[in-house]
Amino acid sequence: MTKLVNCEAELVFDPTRPVRLDCREFVDRKYEWYSLLLDQAPICPARISLLRLFVVSRYEDCRSVLTDERFMRNRGSALGKPSSGPLPFPVPRSIAALSNGMIVQDDPEHQRLRSLVNQAFTARAVEQLEGRIEDLAAELLVDLKRRAKSGPVDLLADYARPVPARVIGEMLGVEAKDMANFQDAMSVLAEGLSGWRVFRTLFWDLRGVVKFVRALIVRKRARPADDLLSRLIEVEEEGDRLSEDELLAMVFLLVVAGFETTLHLIVNGARTLMEAPNVRERLRKDPLLWGAAVDEIVRFRGPVHGTKLQYAACDLEIHGTKIRRGQAVMPLLGAANMDPRVFPSPEKFQIDRTPNHHLGFGFGRHFCLGRSLALTEGRVAMKTLFEEFPDIRLAVPKEELELSLLPGWHRHIRLPVQLN
Repeated sequence: MTKLVNCEAELVFDPTRPVRLDCREFVDRKYEWYSLLLDQAPICPARISLLRLFVVSRYEDCRSVLTDERFMRNRGSALGKPSSGPLPFPVPRSIAALSNGMIVQDDPEHQRLRSLVNQAFTARAVEQLEGRIEDLAAELLVDLKRRAKSGPVDLLADYARPVPARVIGEMLGVEAKDMANFQDAMSVLAEGLSGWRVFRTLFWDLRGVVKFVRALIVRKRARPADDLLSRLIEVEEEGDRLSEDELLAMVFLLVVAGFETTLHLIVNGARTLMEAPNVRERLRKDPLLWGAAVDEIVRFRGPVHGTKLQYAACDLEIHGTKIRRGQAVMPLLGAANMDPRVFPSPEKFQIDRTPNHHLGFGFGRHFCLGRSLALTEGRVAMKTLFEEFPDIRLAVPKEELELSLLPGWHRHIRLPVQLN
């Protein structure tokens, strides 16, 4: 198992050289990097593999980039060449629809698509799901207790993943007989987009996911039901011109918004609370604090640390650095949430932090659709877990925990725990 970089070694930081966002040193020590960036380089050159970009780290700069109309999500549109596509690199034709969804579109197209799916993630809609989430968490804990009799369990694979996978699957109308295949597809999306495995995912595994979802769309056309996918299909048939490729991309986005974010929120939150016994005791005495606790987890150790790339639609400057038209900028939300200009003592995990206007779910037009769902699932899943297993603890030294190399995320690959 890959271990974390020796945290006693001093970081060598040159703000004129690109920061490698996909290297082990940055991923494992990102909070040290954030401190340096916030203090010395509010805008800094960076790299993700061969892709060159700039990152902004301060809270106000991140908010500014995310609301500035001079930045666009669709690279082709930013360059005045919409036909060239939204991304800076080609993708296989078999999965091209997935790369052209709402998340990389700009208004008015973005707003048209967002309005169609927004109904699924309103606070009221999520509130109606809470009872089902509680039932799923309780069911999984029964199985978790059985598995724990033979030793440590992987909280990620055995608990954090199945909860949101089942919820989003049921929202989309996946039948019970297809749920195992659906969860396999979710695993491809959750595990296959980092490191060298990304090439297999893009050129092979995602084809199977696309095939599965297209077949699901065909079945829903033939036998619509009371689920989100059926409603999206009906909207298309009523003349809103939602194509099959748009439906496919929408399902992909819903998975990211309603599954992937929640999965890693539960894992990150569970680890944070295992390392904060005083906070666990406060939550035990006052369960009404769970909502604030989960919100602080999103700020302190949230899963999403960077947005999709923002492309300059014209030449501009940030803190004196020139950004040319078409160049990419990534707001580092994880760094912004550690900005002492906004959050006093940001390195402290404080569940009574007020106000707590973090950027863990983004900001502006592309604010995360799945925020209410993620917070509700995270709260229910963690509360249920710690009430059932108050003595849960890590089964390995924290230095042995491995983080995914996927840029813009803070994701554990597994989380071995001892329940009792």
